[in-house]
Amino acid sequence: MSESVNLPALGESVTEGTVTRWLKKVGDRVEVDEPLLEVSTDKVDTEIPSPVAGVIEAILVAEDETVEVGTTLVTIGDGSGATEAPAAPEPVAEAPTPAPEPVAEAPAPVVEAPAPAPVVEAPAPVAEAPAPAPAPAPAAPAAAPSAPSADAAGYVTPLVRKLAHESGVDLSAVTGTGVGGRIRKQDVLAATSASVSTAAPVAAPAKALEVSPLRGTTVAMSRLRKVIAERAVISMQSSAQLTSVVEVDVTLVAHYRDQVKAAFQQKTGVKLSFLPFFALAAAEALTAYPIINATIEGDSIVYPAQENISIAVDTERGLLTPVIRDAAKLDLAGFAAQIADLAERTRDNKLKPDELAGGTFTLTNTGSRGALFDTPIVFLPQSAILGTGIVTKKPVVVSDAGGDAIAIRSMVYLALSYDHRIVDGADAARFLVAVKDRLEGGDFAAKLGI
Repeated sequence: MSESVNLPALGESVTEGTVTRWLKKVGDRVEVDEPLLEVSTDKVDTEIPSPVAGVIEAILVAEDETVEVGTTLVTIGDGSGATEAPAAPEPVAEAPTPAPEPVAEAPAPVVEAPAPAPVVEAPAPVAEAPAPAPAPAPAAPAAAPSAPSADAAGYVTPLVRKLAHESGVDLSAVTGTGVGGRIRKQDVLAATSASVSTAAPVAAPAKALEVSPLRGTTVAMSRLRKVIAERAVISMQSSAQLTSVVEVDVTLVAHYRDQVKAAFQQKTGVKLSFLPFFALAAAEALTAYPIINATIEGDSIVYPAQENISIAVDTERGLLTPVIRDAAKLDLAGFAAQIADLAERTRDNKLKPDELAGGTFTLTNTGSRGALFDTPIVFLPQSAILGTGIVTKKPVVVSDAGGDAIAIRSMVYLALSYDHRIVDGADAARFLVAVKDRLEGGDFAAKLGI
C-alpha cells in the first residue's frame, strides 16, 4: 500500500512552493524524518522530511515546478509500484568546471542552492564560533571525467575551496560527509586539525584571490534571488530613499567588551561582538524617535507598539532577515543569544517562515566583511535600515580641558537609510546622534545581562 506525501503549509501567508531539488529518486529507500526534497517559498527555503518509511514509488512534481500547498509530491510504498519521476527542466546553462551531483540539477545558481548540509558553511555577519567537526562519512561519488582532480568528491563551494586553500588541505584527500559525499566546511576543519600536530612551522602564505567556478557561466536565478530583486526594485521605485552617516568613537565600548567578553562567553556560551551593542543602542533610540520605526498605510503613519528588529544574515542562498521581536526589552546577553541563534538557524535553513516576518526596522552589519559603510536599501513596509561598518583603530583629534590632541581611537561609521516620505533629515540625524551618544558614553554595565 502506498502513502502520499503532500506539500505542507510552510507559514501563515505561504500558499505555494517551488521544488528546487529532489534528494531522493525512484527506488530509493527512505526512513521516517529523512529529507526527501528541498522546497523554496517567498519566505524561506526548507527541506520536506518523509512522514513514513518505505521505498520511493513515484515522484509527481518535477524540479523547478511550483505547486500549491496540499499538492501530492511523492508516493512511498514497498517499491512494487515504482514509476519514473517527471523530467526536470533543463537549466539555463551548465557550468563547465564543477561536476554536478548524480541527482537532477537544481535551477538555482550554483552558489545560492547548495545541499542542505553545506548551508552551515556560509559565514554570517554575527556568528563567530565554528561548528564542531562531525565524524567522516562514506567516501564521495566520483566526478565527471572532465572535472579537475580537486572536484573528485563532487562540487565544492567557493567558501570551502578558500578555506582548504588557506589551510593547506588537499581536497582530493578529504572524505566528504555531506549529502552525496559533498565536502563541507567541517570536513576541511577536521582535516586541518589532524595535520596541525605533524605540520612543520611555515611562514603564512600571502592571500590570493581564487578564480570562481562561476566565471564564464550562465545560471538561472533562484526563487529567493528573484524575490529579493523584485522587492529591491519596488522599494526604490515607490519610496524616496536617502542615507545619513555619522562617525562614532566606540573606544569605551571596545574597552568594556575586552574586560567582560571572557566571563560573558563562559556564562552564556556566546561570544560578545560589537553587534549587540549597536542593536541595543538602536532599540533604545527607536523608542525615543518612533518615526524611524513607523510604516506608511495609505495616507496614515502607523507607529508600532514595539520594536521588532530584522537582522540581515548573509547566506549562500542570499540575504535573509530574521526578526528579533520586542527588542527594546532586551539586554546585551539577550541580543547576543538571539542574534547567534537566528544566524545559525538561518544558515542551517531551519527558520520558520513567520520568523522572517513582522520586522519594523532593520540592522545590517556590513562591517563584518570589512566595509567602512554603505547605503543600504530600505525594504518596504519598513521606513529605515541601519548599516554598521567595520570597527577600526585610527588617529583622531580628541579634546579635553588641556586642549586638542591626536589619539588612537576605535571608530565606526553608522549609515541610516530612510524613506523621506515620512522621515526627514532632521529625524534621521536625531536618531543617529542618540545612537552615537549612547555608544560613546560606553556605560553598558547595567545592560550586560549576566
